[in-house]
Amino acid sequence: MKTAESIFVPVNELLLCGNEKKYLLECIESGWISSEGPFVKRFEREFAARVGRRFGVAVSSGTAALQVAVSALGIGPGDEVIMPTFTIISCAAAIVRTCASPVLIDSDPVTWNMDVSQLEDKITPKTKAIMVVHIYGLPVDMDQVIAIAKKYDLKIIEDAAQAHGLTYKGKPCGSFGDISIFSFYPNKLVTTGEGGMVVTDNEQIARKSKELRNLCFKKNRRFIHDELGYNFRMTNLQAALGVAQLEQLDRFIEKKHQVGKKYTELLSGIEQLQLPKDRITYADNIYWVYGVLLADDFGYDADYVRKYMADKQVGTRPFFWPIHEQPVFKKTGMFEKENYPVAEKLARRGFYVPSGLALTELQIEYVVECLKEILK
Repeated sequence: MKTAESIFVPVNELLLCGNEKKYLLECIESGWISSEGPFVKRFEREFAARVGRRFGVAVSSGTAALQVAVSALGIGPGDEVIMPTFTIISCAAAIVRTCASPVLIDSDPVTWNMDVSQLEDKITPKTKAIMVVHIYGLPVDMDQVIAIAKKYDLKIIEDAAQAHGLTYKGKPCGSFGDISIFSFYPNKLVTTGEGGMVVTDNEQIARKSKELRNLCFKKNRRFIHDELGYNFRMTNLQAALGVAQLEQLDRFIEKKHQVGKKYTELLSGIEQLQLPKDRITYADNIYWVYGVLLADDFGYDADYVRKYMADKQVGTRPFFWPIHEQPVFKKTGMFEKENYPVAEKLARRGFYVPSGLALTELQIEYVVECLKEILK
């Protein structure tokens, strides 16, 4: 086994081993490098088809996609959107920036996704939508969400940023929301460097999303605006990367499965760790990342273990910090006296280990060796 001095294991290392160079060269040689280039429409069309949607709208980031999604549904002042507290701040920011209010629910202790059993208790006359977020490789239980949304006439915003290739009961994640979003950040299975996508089956929502990403120019006269939009356009260069990456998605999914299963094989039986489930009743884990949760009786928190791993030249990342504990919201008085114990535990005792597409078996073995050392 190599020593810590001779090996560094990054938390993520992507693969650019398909047609990326070829397609980028096409952009350069043709001069189409802006958002007007042909790869944008191709990427929108091919990605939407991959997740079973009629329309795709490429944007500049997953965060931008969330903002477009909330705005495209007409959510605004006085409205409430139910969402998990255990997620990235982009989800809450998209709601707050429309002057609507996020209403939070806790996590399921097994899947780490939103606890859908808490949904109905949070519905009020102001509720307009449910924002679901598929977390770390397993999906939300969508049947229950869909049933509740139909019962109360609510929209579903589906954040599938981490869910490329993930399925729920055999159907692609990203195909369930009235509007759904993806991210193409470098740690995602399909990357464009930075980038995102809004997908939907609703033609009106798709049209509105396209207007919002492009400053809401008036249809028959550029530079005249009836409402404020955003400059959230994706470039042809980014889309070219996305097309090349999408061509390799099935291979990337298989690699993630191999990494996850290898970690589970080597870490099983360690009492101090809760490992991710390989399979639940409605889905197989895609292992977008490999997260672990420290047992309550283990004497150190995740920050301590992560520092030890860093000293051993192993990259890790903390779990999400709950929305209700974010300083930017606390200082405004939001979520005062709200507690969500599962999410709070995940934030303090959870982290994920290297699980990028370029990860080798030797690197996995070294990561596990370091984890076992500190867990002693």
